[in-house]
Amino acid sequence: MSRFKRGGKAPDPLSGFRAPKEQESAVPFGLIKAARKSGQLNLSARGLTEVPVSVWRINVDTPPEAHQNVDFGGSDRWWEQTDLTKLILASNKLQALSEDISLLPALVVLDIHDNQIASLPCAIRELTNLQKLNISHNKIKQLPNELQHLQNLKSFLLQHNQLEELPDSIGHLSILEELDVSNNCLRSVSSSVGQLTGLVKFNLSSNKLTALPTEIGKMKNLRQLDCTSNLLENVPASVAGMESLEQLYLRQNKLTYLPELPFLTKLKELHVGNNQIQTLGPEHLQNLSSLSVLELRYNKLKVLPKEISLLKGLERLDLSNNDIGSLPDTLGSLPNLKSLQLDGNPLRGIRRDILNKGTQELLKYLKGRVQTPDMTTQEAANPPDTAMTLPSDSVINAHAIMTLKTLEYCEKQASLIPEAVFNAAASSPITTVNFSKNQLTEVPARIVEMKDSVYDVNLGFNKISSISLNLCMLLKLTHLDMRNNALASLPPEMEALTRLQSIILSFNRFKHFPDVLYTIPNLETILISSNQIGSIDPIQLKKMTKLSTLDLQNNDLLQIPPALGNCESLRALHLEGNPFRNPRATILAKGTVAILEYLRSRIPT
Repeated sequence: MSRFKRGGKAPDPLSGFRAPKEQESAVPFGLIKAARKSGQLNLSARGLTEVPVSVWRINVDTPPEAHQNVDFGGSDRWWEQTDLTKLILASNKLQALSEDISLLPALVVLDIHDNQIASLPCAIRELTNLQKLNISHNKIKQLPNELQHLQNLKSFLLQHNQLEELPDSIGHLSILEELDVSNNCLRSVSSSVGQLTGLVKFNLSSNKLTALPTEIGKMKNLRQLDCTSNLLENVPASVAGMESLEQLYLRQNKLTYLPELPFLTKLKELHVGNNQIQTLGPEHLQNLSSLSVLELRYNKLKVLPKEISLLKGLERLDLSNNDIGSLPDTLGSLPNLKSLQLDGNPLRGIRRDILNKGTQELLKYLKGRVQTPDMTTQEAANPPDTAMTLPSDSVINAHAIMTLKTLEYCEKQASLIPEAVFNAAASSPITTVNFSKNQLTEVPARIVEMKDSVYDVNLGFNKISSISLNLCMLLKLTHLDMRNNALASLPPEMEALTRLQSIILSFNRFKHFPDVLYTIPNLETILISSNQIGSIDPIQLKKMTKLSTLDLQNNDLLQIPPALGNCESLRALHLEGNPFRNPRATILAKGTVAILEYLRSRIPT
């Protein structure tokens, strides 16, 4: 009789090679078995403090089922196993990787991000087939020179570590396409990066760089370069040699001037906000023919050159929080400009109501200044006899109606618009109506007569308590000013105003954010401050992909939903004067970008 027959157990001959029991139990046998067939093993978020030996030896040792399975049919042919090509060990508690990693030479993808790893093993040099290596969100301070042997590496992610330098050996990764070293402690970049001529994306943001190597200009295939949040005081002239560059981020540095980029004919986005740039000249603009986004917020610009008109492809121009006092008329000639941000500038010579009407109205105003020469002194002193006297003893300027297509009857304190006013405009295609600063209690019914032409209506500073259906029939309406009235709601029929780009509803009686606004697809600007609004729907706001300005100041918002941070289209968000506790005033003072980042950080994960 065997001495193990009665309840005894034979000793395990492989016991000395097995990982601790708790680690093996975290990696079910079924996962290992499936990985031998698929070549992929995902062990993320399993609380691992070390990698079980069975994982490293997955393609070396004979699997246990080989001793049990005598069936040569079906899908359990253990001898037909596949080499492991993808290993994910992310979001565990690993502090190191074993040198046994050399037993997995077929690996193409290795993902160990979000652990506590302080260094990489020298054996990593054996992973010569590796194409993607993600070691981000660890505690790595130094990279081993053995990395230079990874000649097939295309994507190398190192963000959120403690690196103080990149070794010269990084230049040997000749076919690297993506390199992310953001959020480290880099004070300099090795000149060897100039050898990475195949690099497409290079992220250097959130480090301590004071300069970039001249050799960086050799990256002829680079499309995206991100140097945000560093200490750069200048950019090497060689950057102009990056002929494939499409996106250049230089925000939050110490630049005092904009770099000249004469050969970057493919550049589409240039972000240089939060610097100390004082001048912008034609030499900075003349070769950027493909530029669609120019971001210059939070600088010290005082003048915008008239050569801005050279940027014919420009779609978004952000000049917020500079020292610009006036705008060149040539800005109105940019055919594709959809978003112009000017908050925080001491602009003079342009009425505030025009600035509040949105980008398109401002551009039309600037364009009109080019086309309509100023009156001579004599003409101003002796205006032509084109005025029409109405029974109300008010004068309507026929020149404004016939030439400017504008119908004005404002600041009269009138409770009704005289019929003669509408009659005077009957034969002209009126585009702008201004009936502000009167005592109107309703929208004039005859405004519907202009439905085929009017795109701008100002009924601000009246006593209107509801929007009539007549106004909802102005299907070409792009700008509507209803500030300082008695509105508490908007009719659902307003969803027909699909061309509406800006609406001003400040100083009314809204207790709820008007639901109909969520349904108007082209809205760029919503000014609804100084009401009694208690909540907003961030999910609906996120769907408004063109919304760039939202003013909710001085309402009754008790909380700001974190999901509002996902509204990526917002460029100006104003929340001051509400009773919420977070974000605090210090965050609000930093501006829209900081507010959105703060809100996103509070979204539960």
